[in-house]
Amino acid sequence: MDFIYFLIYLLIINIVTAFLFLIDKIKAKTNAFRTREKTLIMFCLFGGALGGLFSMVVFNHKIRKPKFLISIPLLVIIYIIITIYAFITL
Repeated sequence: MDFIYFLIYLLIINIVTAFLFLIDKIKAKTNAFRTREKTLIMFCLFGGALGGLFSMVVFNHKIRKPKFLISIPLLVIIYIIITIYAFITL
């Protein structure tokens, strides 16, 4: 049961992170007030890395920024390992 809650959390945080990246991309095109990079990275750190990576690829956003290009895929790998570990142990 705990694993299901963990998966629900990851699903929600990834959807929220993907929307944050999308909103930032839209704001970048319209020169509006942008979402801070720290905020985007923090959402990825809290479990939304897959949503962030998805948004980077689909929306072509933050692709040229080395801190995103390196850290987000690395976080995806870490969260895959954590999820597999949680599945095995829970």
